[in-house]
This record gives sequence, structure tokens and C-alpha cells, in this order.
Amino acid sequence: MNRRIRIPALGLLAASLLAVSAQAASPGNHPAALGKIRDTAMASDYAWERTADMTDLIGPRLSGSAGAAAAVNQVADAMRKLGARVTLQPVKVPHWVRGEEKGELVEYRGRPSGITQRVVLSALGGSGATPADGIKAEVIVVSSFDELKARAAEVKGRIVLFDVPFDQHMAERGLAGQAYGQGSTYRVNGPRLAAEIGAAAALVRSVGGANYRLPHTGNSGLQDGARIPAAAVTVEDAMLMSRLAKRGPLSMRLVLTPQILPDADSYNVIADLPGTDKPDEVVIVSGHLDSWDLATGAHDDAAGVASAMAVFDTLKKLDYRPRRTIRMIAWMNEENGTRGARTYLEAQQANAGKHIGAIESDNGAGRPFGLRASVPAASAKLFAPLQAALQPIGAGVFQRQDALATGDLSGLERAGVPSFAPLLDTSTYFDYHHTAADTLDKVDPDNLRRHVAVMTATAWFLANVEEPVGRANVPVK
Repeated sequence: MNRRIRIPALGLLAASLLAVSAQAASPGNHPAALGKIRDTAMASDYAWERTADMTDLIGPRLSGSAGAAAAVNQVADAMRKLGARVTLQPVKVPHWVRGEEKGELVEYRGRPSGITQRVVLSALGGSGATPADGIKAEVIVVSSFDELKARAAEVKGRIVLFDVPFDQHMAERGLAGQAYGQGSTYRVNGPRLAAEIGAAAALVRSVGGANYRLPHTGNSGLQDGARIPAAAVTVEDAMLMSRLAKRGPLSMRLVLTPQILPDADSYNVIADLPGTDKPDEVVIVSGHLDSWDLATGAHDDAAGVASAMAVFDTLKKLDYRPRRTIRMIAWMNEENGTRGARTYLEAQQANAGKHIGAIESDNGAGRPFGLRASVPAASAKLFAPLQAALQPIGAGVFQRQDALATGDLSGLERAGVPSFAPLLDTSTYFDYHHTAADTLDKVDPDNLRRHVAVMTATAWFLANVEEPVGRANVPVK
């Protein structure tokens, strides 16, 4: 009888000792653990080194290009070196390639004999092509969609210029995303609307700041059946054309020869750090691999991918094992299709409820001030320990929103997965965005360390939080 009593007692003692040992090995969301994560990230240049690898060694990474393929291999190899379980998820991506691009103002009132003026421009993604020797047509300048509609009878066979300024005052006061949204609607929708009423081509004033005669490219939203030549012109050239058009008729010679090739094979890079006791529950930390082709995409979005990779490096240095699986995703084709995100969502639709949260960094590498989150209002208080851990580096702000609607995470968010993003200083981000100036020298290494601290602490917090943070509830528009 005594033996029967002692055996379960010893079993309970052994179980208790194992539980204590497991707890010691997995520090969870104890303030000291979050502090160590912060401090380890702030002492590391891992993200800077990976950003340099992607930008300096590879360069531009537009979907379907050799650069994009090289980035897939580079990131996958780096994650394997960190001990992650790596999967390459196949994605069919658009393959658009830039050709010759040339603009010249050839007729306008008061033009001296023999004088023409060059226009600095860059074809928009998905642009159609002119004949090899270009087109010559009159330019119609409009400042809104309403004006385009009112002047529809003048548009057929002409080049439409949407001259809509980027609101830098908004950007400097913390509203850069809203300013970009107001401007980019003309880049995305303007060429299509111009094509529908018979325009020969469409131009848009570049969407961004720092007016140093740099064109800002981006996707056009054009589709087969109405794919006219479309380009972004520099702010200075848009203003010049507007002034000349007020003097009288203005004509332009335009050469754009991009090609749309068959869809290419590519991949999302997925790397897992399996959870210890809830491995089927997932926290995503991510950025997008592809970039536009004018520069090396340092801010957009090599720094974001590198920061997501550095989450694994930071936790490896501490030998911290999360309760839930942390999944790093380097998305493919955010810039001109979001096919990587859609492919992942299709594969994971049935498992959306097992995704506890998804983090993406895709707003450059400016100074982080905290975190944006699409969690229920009642859940905001749960993040107080995370805020406290990040406050010493000036990143303790928690900004709750009903929806973040970030590119790669928007589908998951609509499926109820809470989205998170670093709350960044973006006042100068759109100076470089989608331009030839988006290069490594524009990235501040100290800001990048803070970026990693925010990303890693948030991923760890979500992977270990006891109380559910709730599901996203995206408003129906």
C-alpha cells in the first residue's frame, strides 16, 4: 500500500521538476526576457549586413528578374544557417521588363527655332509600349479625375498628364502614408481611366518628395485590352509642362518600349522556428523580397526582409525557444501583383484561425516609435509589457487601428489575423521610394537595430502571450 502511495508522489515530483526546468528554459514574456531581446537586437548589425548583401551584391529585384531569383536563394541560405526550417513556396509572378524611355517637348508657344526640351521620366509597371520610334501627340494636363471626365472629348489620341502634387506637409507631420495614398491613386487609376476614353498615353506627376528631378515609378494598374504607354515624370517636368500648356498647345514625342513576358516561376521564402508546445499556432514576421528596378530597394524592402530575418538571429543568440511557431516570410511580388501573399493565403485559408498575428515591415527603415496593430480595442491593454520593454529605446507607442491594410497581410487580416507593423518615422521615406536613390547609404544602421528590436520583441510577445489578443475585425466597406 505504501509503495502504491509513493510511486504517484514521486511521479508528481518529477513532473513538477520537469515543469520548472521547462519554464526556466523558456522565459516567456517576463520583463527581463523582453529586455534581453531588446538589448541583444540593439547590439547586433545582423540586419544591416543582410541588407547590404541584398542591395550591394544583388541589386534590383523586380519579380521575374535574375535579381529576384538570386534574392530567394540568398535569403533561404541565410535562414538555413540560422537553423530554421526553410520552405520555398512556388509562385507564378508577372514578368515585365523596362525598355527605352524617352520624352521630349517638341512644340509649344514661344519655342525658339531648333529648341526642344527633355522630359525625365520612367515607365510605370505594366505600361504598354509605343512603336520603336515613339509617338508624337498633344499633351492634355489635368489636375483631378473630375477634370479628366469634363475634358473627355479632348483626350482621344492625346497624351494625358495627371499633375497632382504630393503633399509633403502631410508627410512631415506624420501623415506620409495618407499623402502617398492620395497621390498614388492617380498613378494606379489614372492611366486606366485615360485609356478607357481613348488617350494615346498617360503620364503622372511622380508621387513623392525631395524634388531633385527623380522619377518615382510604381505599378500602373493597366490591364490587357487597354494597355497604353504610361510613365511617371519628375515633379519639375510636370510643373514645366503645366506652365507651357497654359501658354498654348503643347506636344511631346514619347518613346516607351517595355515588354510583358510570360509569367515567371518564383517563390516565397518561408522559414519556421517551431514552437515548443503550440507548434501549430503561428506568428508571422515578414517583409517583401522584390523591389522596383531603378535602384537596389534598400528601404523598399530589403531592410524589412533583413529585419524579419534578424528576429531569428536575435532569438538564436539568446537560445530562446517560442511556445508558438515564429514564421519568417520573405514575400515575392508585392510591388506589382501581391501574388506571393495571395498564394500563401490560398494555401493557409483553412488554417487562418491558427495564425495568432502577422507582422510586416514595409514602410522603410526610418526611426521606430512603437507599433501599429489591428487588434480589438479591449486587447490593447495586453501589450503594456511589450510597450514597457521598448520604451527605453523610444519605441513604446502602441497605436491600435481597426485595419492596417498592408499589402501582403491584407488578405490574412480580412480573414481575421491581427496585423502588426513598426510605427516609423516616414517623413522622408517617400523621398527615395521607387526611385533610383533607394540605396543602402540611405539606411541608418542605428534605426535598423531599433527596427529589429521592435520586430523581435513583438514576435516573441505574440508567440508566448497567454491571453488571446483577439481576432482582427476589418470593417466592411
